[in-house]
Formats: sequence, C-alpha cells, structure tokens
Amino acid sequence: MSFSKVSQSLRSEPGKWLITGVAGFIGSNLLETLLKLDQTVVGLDNFSTGHRENLGDVQRSVTESQWQRFSLIEADILDADACVKAVDGIDYVLHQAALGSVPRSIDNPIGTNAANIDGFLNMLVAAKDAGVRRFVYAASSSTYGDHPGLPKIENTIGKPLSPYAVTKYVNELYADVFSRVYGLECIGLRYFNVFGPRQDPKGAYAAVIPLWIGRLLDSQPCYINGTGETSRDFCFIQNTVQANILAATTCNPEAINQIYNVAFGGRTSLNELYEHIKDLLSKTHPEVLELDVSRRDFRQGDVMHSQADIAKAQSLLGYQPTHGPLEGLKETCDWFVRQKNGTDVLSRSPESLV
Repeated sequence: MSFSKVSQSLRSEPGKWLITGVAGFIGSNLLETLLKLDQTVVGLDNFSTGHRENLGDVQRSVTESQWQRFSLIEADILDADACVKAVDGIDYVLHQAALGSVPRSIDNPIGTNAANIDGFLNMLVAAKDAGVRRFVYAASSSTYGDHPGLPKIENTIGKPLSPYAVTKYVNELYADVFSRVYGLECIGLRYFNVFGPRQDPKGAYAAVIPLWIGRLLDSQPCYINGTGETSRDFCFIQNTVQANILAATTCNPEAINQIYNVAFGGRTSLNELYEHIKDLLSKTHPEVLELDVSRRDFRQGDVMHSQADIAKAQSLLGYQPTHGPLEGLKETCDWFVRQKNGTDVLSRSPESLV
C-alpha cells in the first residue's frame, strides 16, 4: 500500500505509538509526521544523545491539539520497568534508541553494547509481554561488514567491522528469535546514512552531512577521511520516516518478520557530497566558496563503498523513496541556514513524504 493510502487509513483509525529515542534526529522526525497524522504518541528518551530542542521544533510545527496527543517518559531503555511503562497500551513500537556511530563504539564498546543489546532486549521483552501489534526497529547497514558486493542485498552479509556493527547484528538475531519463539511481529530496517533536518552537527561523533554544513556555516574548514572517493547511499529522513510507518502498518503477511534496506539506492562520493553542500550553501553564504578542505586518514571500522538494493522494501512494503540525495541536501541546507539565521523551523505536512 502506498504511503498516501496508509496516511488516510491512519487518520480514519488512529493508533497509539511508542517512539524510543524520540528526542533524537530520526525519532523527532517520526514524531512530527505521526502527530500530523493525528496519532497518539508516547516518547521514551534519556537525552543522552537526543535534544529537547528537537521536541520544541516538533511542537512548533504541529497544532496545539496534535501536540496534546504526545506524552514523554524521560527514562533509559536500560531501565526494564521504564520499558514496561512505556509500552502499556501501545499498538506500534518504533525503536530508535541506541548509541550510534562506529567511532563511538570503538571508543566505548561497553556502553554501546549496554544500550544497543541490553536495552534492545528490555524493549523486546516489554513489547512481547504487552502484546503490541508490531515492533519496528532501527537496524544498520553496518551489518554488511566486510562483504564486498554491491549493491547490498539483505540476505548476504559479511563479518562486522566494529562493535556497533556487532550490536546491530545481534538486534536482528534477537528479533528473529522473538518472532519465532514468542510470535512478536518484528521488522528491522537497515538504515543507510540517513540525513536531514535536526541532525546534530556538533560533537566528536557527528555524521558527515550535518558536520560539514555546520562547519561551513561557521566559516570553518572541513576535512575528508581518505581520498574522498569513499561512497555512500545517502538517504533523506523523509524516506526513512515513510519506511518506518509502512513497516509498522503493513498487512502483507510476507512482509512481517523481515529485514529491509532503507536507502535511496544510489551512491555519492564524499568529494561529490562536499561540492554539493558547498554549492547549496553558497547561495546564501558565498564566503563558503573560499574555504579549503583538508584530508585525514581513512577512518577505522569504515567500508570504502556502500549502496543498497531496495527492491525488497519496494516489493513487500510499498516503499518508494521520494527524495534523492540532492533534493534532500537542499531541504537540509535550507533548514540549517534558517536555524543559523534564527528563523522558524521548517514545517512539513506528512503528504510531502508522498
């Protein structure tokens, strides 16, 4: 079923949703779309990596009556009792809470394991005991590890290259067991380099797109790890939101208890990406054209190239990405420029996902 039809169905028969990591980049964008579809949403977040300002942005982008449908539980997924409380009466779980970043996991494997495996298991047990309809979780393209094949196909993976990749693969194994043993309907979404508004440009583990945008807008030079010919399948946030909602609501029995790539299905090199961002920002900040880029060593735990085959998600979920990298970069750069200028956050209707 197309996203537009799913949106109409949800408006006529609203559900109750739980978003873990609701104050994060992906979680807050999911929240915005669901509230605009008049859904009731519970959010769970400990604000270790999420930001309260993301929730403020959502509040400004929806109506007062829609915002009243949201309630927040400030707690950690390592707290099993908090997980039980969060899933009470929930129809759909969108589990986004995790400690992301390959470099962070190399620096802190114990913390990454605790959040991404122990916390994940707490959520699975709570969801199973509460009898939720569907458990959709954020998997990762890092699971493909050292397998050299392109594009990446769901049933062919290699050896993990980082502690983060290990934890995300374990999530898939646990979800599969819970579906087989307990009958909990689970769907995993392997995200490929998601980007867009509200992504954090600060800190040691910032993703490349918000990092570069933030540095350029602050008139600071950027750096590229390696030669710059490293390529990624950059996926705009609205494509990711669409995939989550389709996965949660699909009535196709063949689509349940599966893993899906969530991406655009193309490849952009870091060199190309940098030039696109620089060109877009120069429209309002021409001074960025004078900034140089420096080179650093290739980053430990990374792969050289990544690209997704999205045929499975298209076939079984009805997933159709609406934004390519360039379209998404334009919206993202515009959003960051508005934030820099202190103007209001962009307000998008869920129909813009179609």
